[in-house]
Amino acid sequence: MKFTDGFWLMRPGVSVDYAAEAYDIERTDTADGPGLTVLAPTRVIAKRGDVLNRAVLTVTLSSPLEGVVRVRVAHHDGAGSPRGFALPGAVPDAGALAIDASGATLTTGGLVARVSTGAPWDLSFEVDGQRVTGSGIRSLGRVSLAEGADVETGVIGNASADTGVPAARHYLHEQLELGVGETVYGLGERFGPVVKNGQTVDIWNADGGTSSEQAYKSVPFYVSSGGYGVLVNDPGHVSFEVASENVERVQFSVSGEVLEYFVIAGPTPKDVVSRYTALTGRPPVVPAWSFGTWLTTSFTTDYDEQTVTSFIEGMAERDLPLSVFHFDCFWMREFTWCDFTWDERVFPDPDAMLQRLHERDLRVSVWINPYIAQRSPLFEEGVAGGYFVRRPDGSPWQWDLWVPGMALVDFTNPEAVRWYQSYLRRLIAQGVDCFKTDFGERIPTNVVWHDGTDPERMHNLYAQLYNQAVHEVLVAERGVGEAVLFARSATAGGQTMPVHWGGDNSSTFASMAETLRGGLSLAWSGFAFWSHDIGGFEGTPDAAVFKRWIAYGMLSSHSRFHGSDSYRVPWAFDDEAVEVTRQFSRLKLRLMPYLYAAAREATVSGTPLMRPMLMEFPDDPGTAHLDRQYMLGPDLLVAPVFSASGDVSFYLPAGEWTHLLTGERVVGGGWRTERHGFDSLPLYVRPGAVIPWGAREDRPDYDYLDGLTLRVFPGGSGQAEVTVTAPDGRAETFRVDRAEVTE
Repeated sequence: MKFTDGFWLMRPGVSVDYAAEAYDIERTDTADGPGLTVLAPTRVIAKRGDVLNRAVLTVTLSSPLEGVVRVRVAHHDGAGSPRGFALPGAVPDAGALAIDASGATLTTGGLVARVSTGAPWDLSFEVDGQRVTGSGIRSLGRVSLAEGADVETGVIGNASADTGVPAARHYLHEQLELGVGETVYGLGERFGPVVKNGQTVDIWNADGGTSSEQAYKSVPFYVSSGGYGVLVNDPGHVSFEVASENVERVQFSVSGEVLEYFVIAGPTPKDVVSRYTALTGRPPVVPAWSFGTWLTTSFTTDYDEQTVTSFIEGMAERDLPLSVFHFDCFWMREFTWCDFTWDERVFPDPDAMLQRLHERDLRVSVWINPYIAQRSPLFEEGVAGGYFVRRPDGSPWQWDLWVPGMALVDFTNPEAVRWYQSYLRRLIAQGVDCFKTDFGERIPTNVVWHDGTDPERMHNLYAQLYNQAVHEVLVAERGVGEAVLFARSATAGGQTMPVHWGGDNSSTFASMAETLRGGLSLAWSGFAFWSHDIGGFEGTPDAAVFKRWIAYGMLSSHSRFHGSDSYRVPWAFDDEAVEVTRQFSRLKLRLMPYLYAAAREATVSGTPLMRPMLMEFPDDPGTAHLDRQYMLGPDLLVAPVFSASGDVSFYLPAGEWTHLLTGERVVGGGWRTERHGFDSLPLYVRPGAVIPWGAREDRPDYDYLDGLTLRVFPGGSGQAEVTVTAPDGRAETFRVDRAEVTE
């Protein structure tokens, strides 16, 4: 949201009171332990009369975790802080204070927050002794809008006013400095350039597809190449101006009278993500079977048990490994979503069908959403029980956008949660193994929530409560390590309930590329596991798009064939698509000891499985803007081919790299252009890597220690330590001399 008219002026009807000085600083007790409270009047106090008739900002500094500083800014504090995100990793007494005549410091690990006494206002943040950012003159301000002010009010442009961001009359904003050449990443699953400099980013979940500026997963957290990150602890509408309104700064603003943010130390980008996930929650172990191929019915296609069986048998006949079969929306009868009941016209005996699928050694996933159609038998139950979100007059909120007369389950109501979960438990008892938790983005703001949460703050947070309700059931019924979702919407903390997929893309090379940009942006936002619809969702891909997407999809965290109005079975395209599917699915299964190790590492450090290049090579400036390639785990570089011709340009960091499929050795340190057939793509092994190579290529959940091979690649020296963990938890550590190259 932009408030200024150039550097000097405000937009018409806009006034801003900026923190002018640190008038006094004192030690205070906070929920985090000892902290600092700074009185920041919006004018320098030169005489006693200056203390009257002006806004004062109260800034409190504390540390909820080593290497993290919480900054709370309040103008009028009577209403308290708006609801923030859950912070399961917060610990008390993480910081040390020092106050003298010149100012004060809060030190926590390698991060120091320093505020200087007097004018001008200056709050700086130092990592390992170097200032990385700060809030200075005309940075921290309280914004007031006159009626009819000519300024962006934050309305994203949704079809209905019910889902638009509510306009406010007062905002608080902060501006943090950017250094020369500093780049910014994250802010959720954004489909534009992965470097956010120059962009306006609104944290407001929406069902806008992958080709728009909207996002299904909005996370008010960014990572800077300068060695720090920032989380705005507000689940409502947070507007970021990233080197846009003020090209020297990142501005973020929220409605109301309280702004809270965290500065998170590095010094490396990977360190920042690790601390962020330590604070907001780390992902759990996901089951090994979930890394196998997921095949679906697609969305609006016609299907019944015979169709499903033909797909499964077709995969088996062509020797294509399959782990999960997914039933999309129409497993339930039309107009009744959700009633959690199989459509008896096409699935007359679902219990027997599910048993037959399990006998084929398959897991079963079914589509759900948090909306209850008026025709659903559950609608009357929900109204009678008070389980739906209400309008201010007390009636259930309803509309027709998606399914007619739909109401919205109120997950702030514990009774509504238990009611919703009871239907999921029935499905699990019937044989369902996991759920695709679709939707959760179009959440209205002209409503009343059971727990009284501000509707603006609940808009993004709803995705968290929805997925949490489903994930809890899976953990309880299937056990820790066996619970897995396929979720579309999320916000900060959503990484604790994997897996997430990229939403509704199109069946084109351009959409394939934008999907990857979204995944890399989400990785910067702390999400370790991510997938996408192989072949694209909207439309039907031509064979070239489909085959290129197969290689990329199988070299992603999780792999799913899914579309809208056409099937995605490989033989529907051509024989070569079958061969490509066979090759890359087998490759992924051979890589399972390596991938599973990286997945388990994510649960400890928060480092995602699919990694932006800068995350692994922070000292190489050539990696800063890369968004058409990634690292899969620590040692595999993947550059998907986004062209029918097979031409692809990519960047190799310094060192001797080895192509995993051909064994070709290439010296990095610059850009490279190659041409690949459909059976190949740039897939290079990092210099000196040791890749644990599995013995099976028919399933993902085998004993990785049985028949294991350690493949040692050139370019390294000394010993490497490799730990391989089997799905049952047995682990073995190997020490390998890198001089004994096997590849």
